[in-house]
Amino acid sequence: MSENLLINITPQETRVALIFQGAVQELHIERTLSRGLVGNVYLGKVVRVLPGMQSAFIDIGLERAAFLHVADIWDARAQDGNGGNNNVLTPIEKLLYDGQSVTVQVVKDPIGTKGARLSTQISIAGRMLVYLPQDSHIGISQRIENEAEREALRTRVKSLQQPDEKGGFIVRTMAEDASDQDLKSDVEYLRRTWSTITQLAKTQPSTTLLHQDLNLAQRVLRDFVNEETDSIQVDSRENHLMLQEFGKTYTPSVLPKLQHYTGERPLFDLYGVEEEIERALGRRVNLKSGGYLIIDQTEAMTTIDVNTGSFVAGRNFDDTIFKTNLEAAHAIARQLRLRNLGGIIILDIIDMENEEHKAAVLAELNKALSRDRTKLSVSGFSALGLVEVTRKRTRESLAHVLCEPCPACAGKGQVKTARTICYEILRELLREAKQFNPREFRIMASQIVVDMFLEEESQHLAMLGDFIGKPISLQVENVFPQEQYDIILM
Repeated sequence: MSENLLINITPQETRVALIFQGAVQELHIERTLSRGLVGNVYLGKVVRVLPGMQSAFIDIGLERAAFLHVADIWDARAQDGNGGNNNVLTPIEKLLYDGQSVTVQVVKDPIGTKGARLSTQISIAGRMLVYLPQDSHIGISQRIENEAEREALRTRVKSLQQPDEKGGFIVRTMAEDASDQDLKSDVEYLRRTWSTITQLAKTQPSTTLLHQDLNLAQRVLRDFVNEETDSIQVDSRENHLMLQEFGKTYTPSVLPKLQHYTGERPLFDLYGVEEEIERALGRRVNLKSGGYLIIDQTEAMTTIDVNTGSFVAGRNFDDTIFKTNLEAAHAIARQLRLRNLGGIIILDIIDMENEEHKAAVLAELNKALSRDRTKLSVSGFSALGLVEVTRKRTRESLAHVLCEPCPACAGKGQVKTARTICYEILRELLREAKQFNPREFRIMASQIVVDMFLEEESQHLAMLGDFIGKPISLQVENVFPQEQYDIILM
């Protein structure tokens, strides 16, 4: 089955959609003003060492200091006599001190109020290989399962290492069909990049950016394209030419798939991507059968609730539930990729009594998730019938990139009723009347709150005016959201 990659580029942002089986499976957005930091290498400055937390805050020139844990410090891993790790970590206070310069790499973007997560173990990604300058180990991607093939790749890469070279490599899935020349070219590129980083680290001041990862469009050619990719369509002529130049140097095998889209309709409109983005920002996801998912994303976790809705099929109700859950398994896997949901994800699958049905749904879920390029794990059904999924979070979700908290409800998803606000105002008036002695109280509130005082709550407002012995007037403020009000002492 073929995949199609769509690249929409404007001066302000780059958007990439992965189309599989006619549906959008992944969306990636990179904005010029807030480009992702993962993979960037900085010369950082230690601003504070925290022995109690075995961590340190590092200034890399961002708004918030970045975070470095002792487990992510390569020098902290004590070596045994054979050159391997013995899992004993040197205390961080013996490795770092305030004001020290240290070369670090971002492994997780700043998310919410949290700063970037750092590591001192540098890794530089190429198309076929990932270079590990501080580690002589040669690892093979877990997606390459054939043991004979793994050994053959390890031997080929080892032959490219120089006798006195300290660095090692991780062989990526792309290397399965690579020629010796492809591997050699990748190794030379990675060595040149590391040499440039080390030279800059010796001459540049702290908080300097030493190496920036490729932009999103370039990473598409390096990381996203595989043997199933049918075409890569770019809607910008200038960037199409730039990607061709990049491809000639680093990914020549991809060039035949790279196309410049020249149609009159916008590329994302043609494939229905814009509508898919709008749907991906909603809570409800409708299933073809009539069932639906409800997706709620919070700071701590994401919950996905499966419902049968109007779906009625099969010989009995158990059959209906089973078929809904099977369909939901594929929809859930797609939504995780589409919305880039990470962290802890709790799936509230519709309860099933039949153990065979449970096993089949779990197997279908694992199968659907197998196409996800992001690391994840799936637990079995809990005693409450819930399934827990953990998905590595390295960048903001789609909703966090495109949306912000509602100014009316501050992200709660609900606001106090007009009647609740009226009663709050009445209590506040009583407090104010006990402390001050103005000629008049004026209530400034939204239209709906003022209407409530003029109609259903008019009697209570009049009773309070009689009780405090002062006139109370009303004024509509159209700019006020429903929960906002003010009381003016006249």
